[in-house]
Amino acid sequence: MNVKSFLTATTIAAVAAPAWAADKAEVEFWHAMGGQLGETTDQFAADFNAGSDSCQINSTYKGNYTENMTASIAAFRAGQQPHITQVFEVGTATMMAAGDKGAIYPVYKLMEDAGIDFDQSVYLPAVISYYTDTDNNLLSLPFNSSTPVLWYNKDALDAAGAEVPTTWDELEEVARKLKENGVAKPFSFGWQSWSNIENYSAWHNVAMGSEENGFAGLGTEFTFNNDAVVNHIQRIADMGQEGTFVYGGRRGDSRAQFVNGETALWINSSAYYGGFKKDITDFTFGQAMLPVDTAVADAPQNSIIGGATLWVLQGHEAPEYKCVAEFFQFLSSAEQQASWHQSTGYVPITTAAYDLSKEQGFYETDPMTDTAIKQLSLNEPTPASKGLRFGNFVQIRDIINEELEAVWSGEKSAKDAMDAAVERGNALLRKFENANS
Repeated sequence: MNVKSFLTATTIAAVAAPAWAADKAEVEFWHAMGGQLGETTDQFAADFNAGSDSCQINSTYKGNYTENMTASIAAFRAGQQPHITQVFEVGTATMMAAGDKGAIYPVYKLMEDAGIDFDQSVYLPAVISYYTDTDNNLLSLPFNSSTPVLWYNKDALDAAGAEVPTTWDELEEVARKLKENGVAKPFSFGWQSWSNIENYSAWHNVAMGSEENGFAGLGTEFTFNNDAVVNHIQRIADMGQEGTFVYGGRRGDSRAQFVNGETALWINSSAYYGGFKKDITDFTFGQAMLPVDTAVADAPQNSIIGGATLWVLQGHEAPEYKCVAEFFQFLSSAEQQASWHQSTGYVPITTAAYDLSKEQGFYETDPMTDTAIKQLSLNEPTPASKGLRFGNFVQIRDIINEELEAVWSGEKSAKDAMDAAVERGNALLRKFENANS
């Protein structure tokens, strides 16, 4: 991604308001939430609009995270960018660099200019730490934050006489029992870089790169070809040869394997809860904390978030930004966040929303749905577990995916693949550094 090209446009074409909304300031909100999540996101805008006499939020689905980010960049070049765009966490460094050149309207400044009381201390530290600058100012609004958890099929485990694994050694053993008991694809996962390199590293307090995983400067270099990660990836590859692990694709492609019972242990986002609750009717499912690799750490550190935040783009009129600020205030309310958390599995972004969910008895009626929150807040984050801030990481994740797929297919060893991913990834880090230093 070329940040300089993102900033090429210097003027913005006015957006014509349709007649039915002529008396309202219009705000374009582009998001990447499809399906049920998209319906809920659009409903947020509809509910806000119904209660506002001066604002109209137009909520539009623009494809997946990468597609939405690409569409926003293209729109900026054409001077037709939205007011709000949803960007996944790996795009943070790119958006921050764009902000240094004046393309981004930081959230803390937006709220201040709009005269809206804004206290970022009410947001969960594990969430907002990812999106603050060096002065601890919040740059984008956390919207949908999640973390990977271990999903399990309780019926399949019971039938195999197995317990939910808490370590990777136990997971291997349980996967064998499941295989012997007829489970076709005992173990799988999605978003493999996020779950098995990024979060595996944070969970075990192992740095993925220098310069505090990129938080401390653009001169960062990758270090995830360390022994801990290499041995972990090789372990999974060996499970593949044994038939206890089956790769199901990038992102959430392997979701169907878990829903239809082919897979009984599945590592992926906590945000699958809402869909699972609706779609899984043939067995009892649950979620547990990520397993610990006891060869690397005696106990887990903390997991890190995925998901996305809402970034505000410069170039529009003050009344429209006032509406953006009011919409953000609406989205952050305890009632809205508690509802979002309970219906989706995303983490509530404020302490008040978490407390409200407790008061409403959600964790009693829906056990283990606070697993993600507990993982994120397990310990005070360290430089190795705070999160990632690598430039060009959207493209670098594609490189990691390619190299991991070469391991799963038997074309490369874990060591060769991780060495190659680090070398190729560092080349893109240097391109980003040169473009933004």
